[in-house]
Amino acid sequence: MSLRKWVAALAATAAVTSMVAVVPVASAQTLRWAAQNDILTLDPHSQNHATTNAILMHAYEGLTRYSATYQIEPALATKWTFTSPTQVRFELRKGVKFHDGTPFTADDVIFSFGRIRQPQGTMGIYVTGISDIKKVDDHTVDFIMATPNPLLLRNIVDFRIMSKAWAEKNNTAKVQDYKAKEENFASRNVMGTGPYRILSWQPEQRVMMARHEGWWDKATGNVTQVVYSPIKSDATRVAALLAGDVDMLTDVPVQDLDRLAGDKRLKVVNGPEVRTIYLAPDLGSPELKYSSVKGKNPFADKRVRQALSMAIDREAIKKSIMRGMSVPAGLMVAPGVNGWSKELDTPAKPDVAAAKKLLADAGYPNGFETRLNCPNNRYVNDEKICQAIVSMWARVGVKASLVAENMATFIQKVQNFDHSVYLLGWGVATYDAQYTLQSLIRTRTSGADGNFNFSKISDKEVDRVVDAMKSETDVAKRNELIRQGLVRTRDEVLTIPLHHQIRPWVMKSGVTTVHRSDDRPEARFTSLR
Repeated sequence: MSLRKWVAALAATAAVTSMVAVVPVASAQTLRWAAQNDILTLDPHSQNHATTNAILMHAYEGLTRYSATYQIEPALATKWTFTSPTQVRFELRKGVKFHDGTPFTADDVIFSFGRIRQPQGTMGIYVTGISDIKKVDDHTVDFIMATPNPLLLRNIVDFRIMSKAWAEKNNTAKVQDYKAKEENFASRNVMGTGPYRILSWQPEQRVMMARHEGWWDKATGNVTQVVYSPIKSDATRVAALLAGDVDMLTDVPVQDLDRLAGDKRLKVVNGPEVRTIYLAPDLGSPELKYSSVKGKNPFADKRVRQALSMAIDREAIKKSIMRGMSVPAGLMVAPGVNGWSKELDTPAKPDVAAAKKLLADAGYPNGFETRLNCPNNRYVNDEKICQAIVSMWARVGVKASLVAENMATFIQKVQNFDHSVYLLGWGVATYDAQYTLQSLIRTRTSGADGNFNFSKISDKEVDRVVDAMKSETDVAKRNELIRQGLVRTRDEVLTIPLHHQIRPWVMKSGVTTVHRSDDRPEARFTSLR
């Protein structure tokens, strides 16, 4: 069925999936938005995945949110007061109702806190440092923290509040275990308080949303319906825009950007993205999976990691694959993130001879075989980047077999530690480097620390500075700890940064929206004419 027919069917779909009527399509302003990547789930506490978060934030809200200029502002909380350095009282917004009409109360906050911390999910980083949430009354809660938490208000933007009554009624108090290929009621259904109701999700086809007319706030845009379509093929995605079947692309093939920018029917909204594309070699396994080396792990040797990094020509990738739309990286955070500096962000220079010598010094004069896992529908030219890396590594004797696949199956392998080295992109939702260091680099624990560290990094110095920065309220001291963590990660080659993405969006000339450096378009800020 064409996108136009799906839009025409939206009102009928809504009548089946929601108790609230939809604005008739004839008077609706429908945003048809396409990108290459599908969401992974509708469970708001399961997967810390940018596309999933970008869709779910339309329906699920936090106590705080970002304004159009990325300032923290009230959302489901109207006010917060630090009653002590380790206790914050949040006054909850009264009169808010979930999409099914159920009132929002403190019980939903406490329930969602217990749910997001379940270890099978990967969203626990957003409540890091919170020991407990206590109910004062139906519209007041106290956050109890083990130590002062300088990032609290930014972290909880993505602490999404779910209806306790709805979850318990539908036997979905347990977070979906995505890596085990498990599903629950919340992985296919949504009950939030946000500006849009998610009506349906057909994997690899579309997500359909309609404006929640009972939302507590007012949107600045006029979009009443949203159809999000994941279109993996670059050519098909561009053709859909040119044919008028979609209104906006947020995954723009860089090779087509000049052509699209020259089309008078379209406009380009350009900007950096706070996302770093990097390689994560398995550092901690005693023996490396999918490798010709038996009985030990070559990636545990810093010299091998240095060699892999030096074998990569980042400028060549920028020029030939990214068409200039990337910034070669030496740090694990991008410009715009607290902790980044041009001085520190110095990528390794390509040097085949030096890389070969490092491999020989490490005991691999003839190189070795390994496997590179890569998504093929998530980041800009992700598979092409991996193909180039395979060729570059081959020049120094490292023969990598490439496994490129859909993000949905790729990330299951990553989370099950079923890899040797993988490519991933990491966007910084909090705009602070602690988020990267704590999630990716710190030693993995049963809590939020290392919750996306699937390459088994364990470095005592990184752990020390991360644990210190989590509670340091002196800005200068905290920034110094961040600097130390980023430099240690860079110099020990705990990961291999490739580049920071630049993210152009292309849309019809009648579409107005706010470009988001976290690559999360918001329909509430979008208008069509």
